[in-house]
Amino acid sequence: MTHAPALSVLIPFFNEAGNVHPVLDEVHIALEGIDFEIVCVNDCSGDATGAELAEAMAKRPGTVRVLTHVARRGKSAALFTGLKSVRGGWVQLLDGDGQNDPADTARIWKAQIAPGAPPRLGIIAGKRNSRNDSGFKWVQSRVANGVRRFVLQDDATDTGCGWKLIRTAAFRDLPFFASMHRFLPALIKRAGWDVREELVNDRPRLAGQSKYGFLGRLGAGIFDLIGMFWLVRRGGYGVAAEWNDPRGG
Repeated sequence: MTHAPALSVLIPFFNEAGNVHPVLDEVHIALEGIDFEIVCVNDCSGDATGAELAEAMAKRPGTVRVLTHVARRGKSAALFTGLKSVRGGWVQLLDGDGQNDPADTARIWKAQIAPGAPPRLGIIAGKRNSRNDSGFKWVQSRVANGVRRFVLQDDATDTGCGWKLIRTAAFRDLPFFASMHRFLPALIKRAGWDVREELVNDRPRLAGQSKYGFLGRLGAGIFDLIGMFWLVRRGGYGVAAEWNDPRGG
């Protein structure tokens, strides 16, 4: 891969054996006709994920690259590891479990990005049009999203959705901290970029089990939200007139 593609698909994997090939195959089918690369980050998986990623890279060396953490660091760290390597002007975040539909990427790319996205647009955040979760998880998500939106005013109603299409320049403006992937719309808005939300498909995971439990998510979410409230209230970034930056208009 010697050229910079238009789109980088960034997928973190942790113990997703059985999902790697179906997810990557589907991305290739859905994005046919779009200039893209796929950057996979293996967050120190303990199953056959690493072997499957190596097979996928050997199968498609022109589009698939794999980065492997030497120690487990979590989803946000995996995303930032990939961010250091992506070369596209936009980055599509997909989860490694197959719940996100890359057909949504093709649809939104062709309708909104390829014709020329507004220069201040920093992120298109997915909003799931159906939830393949239990009723309890649905209620939990609705409450959490409502509280977060009230506190942060981030213009997003479903930040837990893993489908996010982000301008690479906006992504690279963001500070790193654990679990920051849960607050990407708020962080991008804080950096001076616009946030847009689009309905996307939500599907059952292909194989394996979710890595997140209710109590762990709840405890981390409360502390993270307090930290984000503090960060947002500290203000945004400065933009110099000489930069020709769309946020200066």
